[in-house]
Amino acid sequence: MYKKQLGNTGIEVTPIGFGVLTIGGTQLNLPIEDGAEIIRNALERGINFLDTAQYYRTYSYIREALKGTSFDPVIVSKCLDSDYRGMEYAIEEARRELDRDLIDIFLLHEVRSKEDFNDRLGAWECLQEAKAKGLIRAIGVSTHHVDVAELVAETPEADVLFPLINFKSLGIRKGQGFGTKEDMAEAIKKSADKGQGVFAMKVFGGGILTKDYRKALEYVFSLEGVHSLMIGFGSRDEVDRIIEMVEGTLDPNYTPDLSNKRIWIEQGDCEGCGRCIERCPNDALYINDIGLTYVNHDICIRCGYCAPVCPSRAIIMIG
Repeated sequence: MYKKQLGNTGIEVTPIGFGVLTIGGTQLNLPIEDGAEIIRNALERGINFLDTAQYYRTYSYIREALKGTSFDPVIVSKCLDSDYRGMEYAIEEARRELDRDLIDIFLLHEVRSKEDFNDRLGAWECLQEAKAKGLIRAIGVSTHHVDVAELVAETPEADVLFPLINFKSLGIRKGQGFGTKEDMAEAIKKSADKGQGVFAMKVFGGGILTKDYRKALEYVFSLEGVHSLMIGFGSRDEVDRIIEMVEGTLDPNYTPDLSNKRIWIEQGDCEGCGRCIERCPNDALYINDIGLTYVNHDICIRCGYCAPVCPSRAIIMIG
């Protein structure tokens, strides 16, 4: 598979990356061997870009996938902590658990506002120092927010941006409200114009847009400044089909099998606002005992109507 240089970082990545969150404990919770086999298949098919995070607890899958092989993928990890010591621990944990002296890319994870970025300047300082010490090759920010993406474009220390974008604008935020794909696309272009590498997330809107397979992929591929698309894979078949898409050999009539997919609300992202409950046509959503939204899968019809009104992109499709 061909590769693109990630901005001015000198790092070359394939146009598709493997988001390892999907196979881990917060979603599919695959056995280590099974998840590692899916990653290994992706590496064998040519994908060289893996995305993980401290919060995902998926380092063990990557370590197992690489065991006994000569693969040397580009690995990006992320940390939610705001202070220097928290980020320092996260970097050392990643190096230890992945058995690597150097982590290719490390990010502030899911920055939600300019104020949030300022509150995490201790962690940002740690990233800069770790890069100077040669522990990290490139640093940056992951975000669902247009205003944060714009801020990253104006931050010279940032090497990369990991933004959320899809053709339906699902999960894109701007300030305290919803943002648009046009807003985010413009912020992405600004970032790329500054020489920053850009790899995009939630191309399928957390799986909700998988039924529009080609349209979803072609939209983000067409955006100026996007170097790679990070996709959450849960099976070998999903990896193989997207590689066929990239290589131009995918059956033009291909439609993903969604029969085993189900709506999932990521509790770490849910804000308990209740907007999805109001939108659900089948009363399949409710507030659980810790104040967050949960799905009654016995009556959920997987219509996806709930996803567009979620302000935090907590609603995804898994399976």
